[in-house]
Amino acid sequence: MSLESVKQHLKKWNRDNDIMVFDSSSATVQEAADTIGVKPAQIAKTLSFRGKDEKAMLVVTAGDAKIDNKKFRHTFQFKARMLSPEDVVEQTGHPVGGVCPFGLVNDLDVYLDLSLKRFEKVYPACGSTNSAIEVTCEELETYSSAKEWIDVCKGWDGESAETNDTEGAEAKI
Repeated sequence: MSLESVKQHLKKWNRDNDIMVFDSSSATVQEAADTIGVKPAQIAKTLSFRGKDEKAMLVVTAGDAKIDNKKFRHTFQFKARMLSPEDVVEQTGHPVGGVCPFGLVNDLDVYLDLSLKRFEKVYPACGSTNSAIEVTCEELETYSSAKEWIDVCKGWDGESAETNDTEGAEAKI
């Protein structure tokens, strides 16, 4: 079970008991924000992309941020292509709506978007569509073994979010 793999992963930092499991869905940014009682922007959504070598990669962004295709292409030297829901489960071990950078079935590269850094605490999912954990950005970086902080999003800092959106990228965490 996906939630169990996340618990095992977070046990290394004695954070496995800090996972919040809800009676209601937290699969979308809005549902998670409503359930936890925070701004949607504070939800750390994990997006799954097909990398240059066809290996999956994860980008964790703020809940109100959208992938900017131009920035993504500039950063990674290839076009942003999201994984299908089936590929997401195969690559991460987590269902869409519960994807997080913890307890992954494959060793995937994880990147954190700068859109998260404006918050003291953020709330990523924990491997199920009804779970989350409160972490600092520093903890998120540590627990996810993130490769680096990147700037591939728009729409969160007053920029226009009307062009270059990756279809559906902001829908599920």
